[in-house]
Amino acid sequence: MDVDYADLPVVLDMPTAIAAGADLVHPDLGTNISAVWAFDSGEAGTGGDVEEAIAAAEVLIERTYRQQRLVPAFMEPRSVVVDPTGEQFTMWSATQIPHILRLMLALTLNVPEHKVRVIAPDVGGGFGGKLQVTPEEVITFLVARRLGKPVKYTESRTESVQTAHHGRDQIQKLTLAARRDGTVTGLKVELLADMGAYLRLVTPGVPILGAFMYGGVYKFPAYKFVCTNVFTNKTPTDAYRGAGRPEATFAIERIMDELAVELGRDPMDLRRQNWITHGEFPFTTVVGLTYDSGNYEQATDQAMATFDYAGLRHEQEERRRSGDRVQLGIGISTFTEMCGLAPSRVLGSLAYGAGGWEAASIRMLATGKVEVITGASGHGQGHETAFSQIVADQLGVPYEDVEVLHGDTQVSPKGLDTYGSRSLVVGGIAIVKAAEKVVVKAKKIAAHLLEASEDDLEFSGGNFTVRGTDKGKSIQEIAFAAFMAHDYPEDMEPSLDSDAVYDPENFSFPHGTHLAAMEVDTETGQVRLRRYVCVDDVGTVVNPLIVEGQVHGGLAQGIAQALFEEATYDDQGTLVTGTLVDYTLPSAADLPSFDTAVVSTPATSNPLGVKGVGEAGTIASTPAIVNGVIDALRHLGVTNVEMPTTSQRVWRAIQAAKGNTTQETPTDVHSPGAGLGSIDPNNPQGEVL
Repeated sequence: MDVDYADLPVVLDMPTAIAAGADLVHPDLGTNISAVWAFDSGEAGTGGDVEEAIAAAEVLIERTYRQQRLVPAFMEPRSVVVDPTGEQFTMWSATQIPHILRLMLALTLNVPEHKVRVIAPDVGGGFGGKLQVTPEEVITFLVARRLGKPVKYTESRTESVQTAHHGRDQIQKLTLAARRDGTVTGLKVELLADMGAYLRLVTPGVPILGAFMYGGVYKFPAYKFVCTNVFTNKTPTDAYRGAGRPEATFAIERIMDELAVELGRDPMDLRRQNWITHGEFPFTTVVGLTYDSGNYEQATDQAMATFDYAGLRHEQEERRRSGDRVQLGIGISTFTEMCGLAPSRVLGSLAYGAGGWEAASIRMLATGKVEVITGASGHGQGHETAFSQIVADQLGVPYEDVEVLHGDTQVSPKGLDTYGSRSLVVGGIAIVKAAEKVVVKAKKIAAHLLEASEDDLEFSGGNFTVRGTDKGKSIQEIAFAAFMAHDYPEDMEPSLDSDAVYDPENFSFPHGTHLAAMEVDTETGQVRLRRYVCVDDVGTVVNPLIVEGQVHGGLAQGIAQALFEEATYDDQGTLVTGTLVDYTLPSAADLPSFDTAVVSTPATSNPLGVKGVGEAGTIASTPAIVNGVIDALRHLGVTNVEMPTTSQRVWRAIQAAKGNTTQETPTDVHSPGAGLGSIDPNNPQGEVL
């Protein structure tokens, strides 16, 4: 068979895609604009009119930033097996969302939901890249159903890079209004967000999540956000670690540095002037969110002391004075984020496709052992450890007596899975609520067995005791008594097993201060991260080792966006960074040892006081790095370097500031050929790789 192919126009550049007469990705739609979403604090009644604030501004800062396209690059590519034999369709999939996947398969393929079982085994990492219902999962299911035999699909790494969804890819235009004394008075954000060629599970919702975070830790009295979602001939975008909030944090932290430069102020002092102080919590922001708790002063003071901020500023002055070839820059990021995706009513008001609740069950076995069933589906975060600690503490049983079950829709039939740093602050609280019900049931049986009033019983360390006596029963003894069912209250079922569904009353708002010392070789453009210090407030810490691991992993990904990573296309729409030979991921050798610490201002919105930590490092680190690079070069006239800040781009920016070139870096947002000409920041000679 001979097949003739006709080349169609390629649409890659977002501004071009929305211009009059543009070629169309989907001609039947008549436009490349997928959607427009806006928020105006004046119209919403949550703040003033931003246009009035801009008109009255004594200082006006306008900047445009680009969030390059990224590959989630999870550790293991995806794999799917579907077994259609027997009474059910059973799917094993490397997914973050087994419950949502089961629901979507049932809805789209007209299969009864109770006839579909989804199992998420060892997933191999996700970072949002497996928060998806993929075409490959659906096709594997359909082929298995047609053949009546098990079918397997496993992708290669190259297929993963090319077809698993990408992250970021936005153009951000910000206008910041302020008074001459440094007080911010208004913020306007105009956003172009690349959807790729098709919408995936939450593609259009990612930039909207960021919409609520552009104000960051600051007290903006007026705010306007307008997002235009654009179709292009690229791989679809969707959630990648942070999902909208890293983009927002980058923009506000970059432009706050620009305001400080305009006013001749220390950038940290300017931040202190404008942020929400410890005594002002709870604080309702200009977008209507209520930040329940925080202490930006505490985190910042500790970070600056560890970092030796004053000492490094002095060293910076000395290097500038001496004309040192290698200049020092200090990057700052004081951030907050909204995580623990919830509450359901708020998500409903944004037309989100699901709720924000999570489910949990606790089964007290006859031998005193405990099975915990959670709808949160872990893929490397340490759920089993943290959830076992919570249950052991709540019930007073040994840690090793707790087993956590998850990731199988037949074992855990209800759940909304894992993303958005919601595992602990939503899933963990559901477990707490279920444990509380177990204790209430056990107390009734204990009172019956001890011939005492429930009001006279105390529960501590897993034991019920009659106040003022040595009479008591352990909760494990009560579990055995319930199993035997020989003697228990007449109005009770003989079981301690309990279920809970928890729908949070608010998001959680971790925050922190991140500081980066950057060294830049002004002759070669080589960039080196010399030191990184961060102090994060994630509320109550359940397991310090898990928290530190999450912070380290998040930092690596955020720093990688600033320094290394970019998915680029050529003029024909071919992904030229389609393998890990072309797409630069950092190794341990590319990063320093991080100085990390935590402070704790417990959340008031949940009984554990936890806030979430899974995305904090990624959200905070990127602007700290780029602010540091710009700070090292600003005295040379450099005001911006597009990410990733490779040696090539830094060198070009320096030459442009000197007047040696007319263009710092290619201006087209898809950066044709950039992957072929990217320079390793550790390659001082600047050879093309």
